[in-house]
Amino acid sequence: MSSTSAAPGRGEKPPMRDALVAAAFRLFLERGYEQTTVDDIVALAGVGRRSFFRYFPSKEDVVFPDHERCLADMEAFLAASDDGHEPVRRVCDAARLVLGLYAENPTFSVQRYRLTKRVPGLRAYELSVVWRYERALAEYLRARFADRREGTLRADVIAAAVVAAHNNALRSWLRSDGKGDAGAEVDRALGYVLSTYAGTPGPAPAAAEADGDVVVVVSRRDAPLWRVVQELEGVLGRG
Repeated sequence: MSSTSAAPGRGEKPPMRDALVAAAFRLFLERGYEQTTVDDIVALAGVGRRSFFRYFPSKEDVVFPDHERCLADMEAFLAASDDGHEPVRRVCDAARLVLGLYAENPTFSVQRYRLTKRVPGLRAYELSVVWRYERALAEYLRARFADRREGTLRADVIAAAVVAAHNNALRSWLRSDGKGDAGAEVDRALGYVLSTYAGTPGPAPAAAEADGDVVVVVSRRDAPLWRVVQELEGVLGRG
């Protein structure tokens, strides 16, 4: 899957929705985010307040207009997986759908990155969005690792690693004003995750851990510890 390909199933965006996003960012850049109201945005876009809230629950949502769509695409992509997909590679491919969202409009993505850095409320909102992506990856991995001891821990660690690697590369690209190959940056970062976790099964199920020989040593209750160890070493030595 190409790193910058659009996710399947994305339809055309409503023109009014695009007009609201364009109006909002024009005002954010001219006046500042905090100084811009929803009334200002709808006035510039030439629509009513009801039209704004039909597309965006809040002013914060107009800054991240496509993340709900992208999250749905990611969840659908993971749901379409089968046992033939290596799970760590699959979540890395799912993370690339987010990259596609940013790469399809670098100018807008860079503007949003700069705006988010300046507005604490938007940074908090962005963290909540990132957490939802991470949760989607973790839930998929938890299901794949359900039959393994500490499968939940392993799933959560890998999901966090995928998100951290992806975001590290993405932010590096955004800091460069969207110059360079974003796909190559993200591929390189996700390569660390793949080399660490892909294809490694992790701890075996608890029921399968008693495959080796069982050694039983019988000793007197009052025997000194050194004598018990000596007897155990003798048994193992004869094995």
